[in-house]
Amino acid sequence: MSTSAGPVLETDIPARLERLAWGLFHTKVVLALGITWVLDGLEVTLAGAVAGALKESPVLDMGNAEIGFANSAYLAGAVLGAIFFGWLTDRWGRKRLFTVTLGVYLVATAATAFAWDGWSFALFRFLTGAGIGGEYTAINSAIQELIPARYRGWTDLVINGSFWIGAAVGAAGSIILLEPGLLPPDMGWRAAFFIGSVLGLAILILRLWIPESPRWLITHGRAREAERVIAEIEGQTRPHYAPHEIEVPDRVRLTPRSHTPLEEVWHSLFHEHRERTFVGLSLMTAQAFFYNAIFFTYALILTDFYGIAATSVGWYLLPFAAGNFFGPVILGRFFDTVGRRPMIALTYGLSGVLLTVTGALFAADMLSATGQTFAWSVIFFFASAAASSAYLTVAETFPLEIRALAIAFFYAVGTGIGGVFAPALFGVLIDTGSRVSVFWGYLLGAALMIAVVFVILRWGVAAERRSLETVAKPLSSAQ
Repeated sequence: MSTSAGPVLETDIPARLERLAWGLFHTKVVLALGITWVLDGLEVTLAGAVAGALKESPVLDMGNAEIGFANSAYLAGAVLGAIFFGWLTDRWGRKRLFTVTLGVYLVATAATAFAWDGWSFALFRFLTGAGIGGEYTAINSAIQELIPARYRGWTDLVINGSFWIGAAVGAAGSIILLEPGLLPPDMGWRAAFFIGSVLGLAILILRLWIPESPRWLITHGRAREAERVIAEIEGQTRPHYAPHEIEVPDRVRLTPRSHTPLEEVWHSLFHEHRERTFVGLSLMTAQAFFYNAIFFTYALILTDFYGIAATSVGWYLLPFAAGNFFGPVILGRFFDTVGRRPMIALTYGLSGVLLTVTGALFAADMLSATGQTFAWSVIFFFASAAASSAYLTVAETFPLEIRALAIAFFYAVGTGIGGVFAPALFGVLIDTGSRVSVFWGYLLGAALMIAVVFVILRWGVAAERRSLETVAKPLSSAQ
């Protein structure tokens, strides 16, 4: 069946989007879309911060291995949700999927508070992850298509880095809600998960401000609607264009289509852009293992090896969250000026080297809980920017028509290999009680990050200050 949705269209919409200065519209995009990473940070932090309380719950009866399994279930849900909702995002549009995926998240995270045993807890975590995974695809697509090239790298890194605002909220919330005597012993962790539901409801209002991507509309033959949206965006900003700043075609010619067949997706990923696919898989797998191995077991390391009370874990998460947030904020500008390849190589490489050193100190029992927290905060100042750059890379280096599904694919494979496996592995390593065993796990994560340096320097794409249409020609291009 033909995928054509109309005759050839010639448009200047991409150029008009790229020529805009930063304005009120772009600020609203950051606020409304960045909140998704706040939610994810909240969910992941709560899962880590309340790990001790979950072990003490007389209802759930969970140990380290069961908690690791529940964390892996969350990531597995995110993987499958990303694939399914990513496929729908490319077909139905970015904006429509915002409500669907947010609804899944809201219901599932609220249901988590009513879990009656370990299996029901893991199921609701799985569904919560599915909603968050679906959000990833629609939102990363929209960010790329709505933000001018001059600001695209920094904006993407900051939005992805806002995960750690949610992490700080989750950590602070756990400190309060797990305070002995405030709530019954088995109620603190339940109340903590309602924080996500409250934030999720606020997003419904913020999302009303964000229009459908004009780039997506034009490729689906909805030229009149695309013109109306771009006119509204221009009304909230002012023109700004210096030819030497960005590489952007004045006009593009497209053959609108209703959808992109999966065989064409396969051809684009594994034939036309196979080197970019290898880069994307390398970036996503390494950062997923690195992050999830450490962050999902953060509380277990503090409680099992340093004797920190479960109710105090949140205090140690706050400086860790600060390092993770300020890394993308401070380093993000350099991804647009110094360039993608050198900055990705720098942040991945430093993360791997620093984790190796810190892991050796941990194995030798040379760090206190405070020292361990400080070391992790420094490591993830760089690792947070590295992880965010992985999402930036896979979102901007593939054609518009398959952008959401490409993001979903890389997220799914990277998280499936590196993320789902890591928490379960480290749960087992921590259960051994051996610092050396945990250190070997850290070395694996460090090796993956360092290997990426060679991959990005050899096959990475210099996408800074270039329009999406020049970085990856649309599949519907009629040029």
